[in-house]
Amino acid sequence: MISTPEQQAVDAAITSRRSLRAFLPTPVAREDIAQILKVAGRAPSGTNTQPWKVYVLEDERKQQLSSAILAAHNDPEQARQHKEEYAYYPREWASPYIDRRRKVGWDLYALLGLTREDKAGMAAQHGKNYEFFGAPVGLIFTIDRIMEQGSWLDYGMFLQSIMVAARARGLDTCPQAAFTQYHRIIAEQLQLPDNETVVCGMALGVADLSKVENSLVTERMALEEFVKFV
Repeated sequence: MISTPEQQAVDAAITSRRSLRAFLPTPVAREDIAQILKVAGRAPSGTNTQPWKVYVLEDERKQQLSSAILAAHNDPEQARQHKEEYAYYPREWASPYIDRRRKVGWDLYALLGLTREDKAGMAAQHGKNYEFFGAPVGLIFTIDRIMEQGSWLDYGMFLQSIMVAARARGLDTCPQAAFTQYHRIIAEQLQLPDNETVVCGMALGVADLSKVENSLVTERMALEEFVKFV
């Protein structure tokens, strides 16, 4: 079957999405940010609950948050005092998931010339998360604490919609669970109400394709590995 231009455009926006880890300082127009979020707001949610809330950070406010988190991250004693509020990853890893996790990590570090012994280099690379990898726009997502697992599933569809809408506009993103460790700092910096839980962060901007880390293209399973026609 020959795909239509509309199908090709949607497929391209989805399949060209990657987690980029270096961005140009090129500003993103406020109108584009608003339109991306407006489009993503059409994501489905159970009984239309729409459980998402977004904090858009730019310029000085983004830098203030980054500086506050990095001050803790770069101090091992302080960093140990900050724990995630929810378990994003499994508490006990098993194959094939741990294998995929290790592969993407070591593939990235190999591109950057980081060895297993270079703990300082790996920590510094991880710290770039908290600067939104240099992106001009940082997004922090929260959800009301009363919402249950189904609403978190809905939230994933909202996040994917943002990333696809960004690609349709020639922009790139990096969704970042790393921010959850420092949810108390984020809550203080953004004056979050007590009922809000930090879901994740996200970098948004124009990718710097001259950076070697952005040459990483992660593998995906073959269709027959995860699909069963019954």
